[in-house]
Amino acid sequence: MIFSSTLFLFYFLPAVLLVYFLVPEKAKNVVLFLFSLLFYAWGEPVYILLMLFSILFNYTCGLALGRYQQYKKQILTGSVVVNLGLLFFYKYIDFFIGSIINPLIPGNLPLLHLALPIGISFYTFQAMSYVIDVYRGKAQPQKNVISFGTYVALFPQLIAGPIVRYTTIEEQLKKRTISAKGIYSGILCFVIGLSKKVLIANNIGMLWDTMHTAEYLSVVSAWLGILAFTFQIYFDFSGYSDMAIGLGQMFGFEFEKNFNYPYTSQSITDFWRRWHISLSSWFKEYVYIPLGGNRVSSSRMRLNLFIVWGLTGFWHGASFNFIMWGLYYAVLLIIEKEFLKKYLEKLPGLLQSMYSLFFVVIGWVFFAATDLGDAFRYLGAMFGFTGNKLMDSTAQYSLRSYLIILIIAAVASHPYVKNQCTKLVNKNPWYAFVPILALFFLCLIYLAGASYNPFLYFRF
Repeated sequence: MIFSSTLFLFYFLPAVLLVYFLVPEKAKNVVLFLFSLLFYAWGEPVYILLMLFSILFNYTCGLALGRYQQYKKQILTGSVVVNLGLLFFYKYIDFFIGSIINPLIPGNLPLLHLALPIGISFYTFQAMSYVIDVYRGKAQPQKNVISFGTYVALFPQLIAGPIVRYTTIEEQLKKRTISAKGIYSGILCFVIGLSKKVLIANNIGMLWDTMHTAEYLSVVSAWLGILAFTFQIYFDFSGYSDMAIGLGQMFGFEFEKNFNYPYTSQSITDFWRRWHISLSSWFKEYVYIPLGGNRVSSSRMRLNLFIVWGLTGFWHGASFNFIMWGLYYAVLLIIEKEFLKKYLEKLPGLLQSMYSLFFVVIGWVFFAATDLGDAFRYLGAMFGFTGNKLMDSTAQYSLRSYLIILIIAAVASHPYVKNQCTKLVNKNPWYAFVPILALFFLCLIYLAGASYNPFLYFRF
């Protein structure tokens, strides 16, 4: 079940909101926990047991850290090993067997072909952050297993984030304010996210699918395709994050934003302060800083960056192209920090943004490709290394068909329109009512007749 489905919009969401608002405050976490389990089990009834194990195991680790101070390191180590072990087994075991074990030993071990549990990368990182923060003394052990289960399984951010740290909503799990203003703000945020996903990402994603699967690509066709993916993944993922944040507001939670117009970044460093903020913050807090961060020698800092970005790429998927994508950013960030920064700062803002966007688009080729061979084939087409034409009839047709949606996506990637709308809404919140209602009905019309409604981050 995904947020941009009629099943969710017309059945699940109204049901959970109705029950949630009817029950007394003490029962609200119970309602959210049970409905979140139903939400997850709808798509994967078998893996609900895996999630329940994760909840009970990390809940127990938190209690143990509070009770057995003398064994803190052992408890933390056991927690990290079990959490990462489960993630490795379900997400990476076939990659490890096929790419590492089988090339080294005679005969081939059979691949397990396990179905990837939806959202396991997200809820595992959330549970780990809780245990680590209790170990560090930044959070108190949660004694109520339902409250902890609600934190881990909360359906708005369960399958695609943002990765919500326990310390962010620790107090909200105990008591939160539910107001008409918060519900209205949540609805606005949800519909904006739904519109990003349904009206922009879905439509422009069809252009990427066409180009990526084509047997022949001209230079212009290849660039149109990867630009389409660049916009698709942004509006798909940021739209889903907006929907999650909006749903959270409806239930009284305040999640931190996960995207801040990353395609306006003026450097690669700036891009990663704006893209998937919760993930980059997680790796910074729990991996980069413990490794020494910037407080070490230049050579050690470079190693730290390679470790962090290699893990970041691998987190996204069990494939060498994801690892390459992560290492690509490690190289860019090192070059920026040590050589380019002083020169970039002297350039006009527009040129800085063009520099950043160019390398981000190149990076998306590795991310979107099925494997490294596919990535380099596509890069060759983009730069004319395969002897392909500059322009062909496919490129001309695609430009005519998708030019308007490409322009809309480019404009919507900049904060100008949002800033102007925010000024109006600040004067009178009801100014947004009619436009938001119109956007919602447009989304419904599209969903009623469309068969193309993918969600890219189900892969992770």
